[in-house]
Amino acid sequence: MASSVSSAALVFSVKRYDPEFVLPAKPTPREVKQLSDIDDQEGLRFQVPVIMFYRSNPLMKGKHPVKVIREALGKALVYYYPFAGRLIEGENRKLMEDCTGERVLFIEADADTTLENLGDAILLMCPYLEELLYDVPGSGEFLVPHLSLFR
Repeated sequence: MASSVSSAALVFSVKRYDPEFVLPAKPTPREVKQLSDIDDQEGLRFQVPVIMFYRSNPLMKGKHPVKVIREALGKALVYYYPFAGRLIEGENRKLMEDCTGERVLFIEADADTTLENLGDAILLMCPYLEELLYDVPGSGEFLVPHLSLFR
């Protein structure tokens, strides 16, 4: 799926690859954890779009960033295994994390621009947020790591 974004100063396109799942690199505990009362507030039951940008590291030259991130995510899920589970509702609408060790959704994308081209536009009110982040239909139950590569 490809689309284009334009503003007075910048035009670029983003190509998204098919969503895939990343599993924890090792088996994880199977349990149900209750969220704290702070995390379980009705007013906090929504997803927050987050976008983070990282500059390339010369030490990683020759390594494909998507492969590195996908592998690191699988390793991190061993220790942060609740993220590979599902939120469920219990008695009295109490939210709990069903630690199933299933997977997290991962989407790779390529953008034909650079961080330098985006400049200050990547700050708080980024006009490209809708293009750089992708809300996968029906993915409300997943943690959705998303990666855009800038060339």
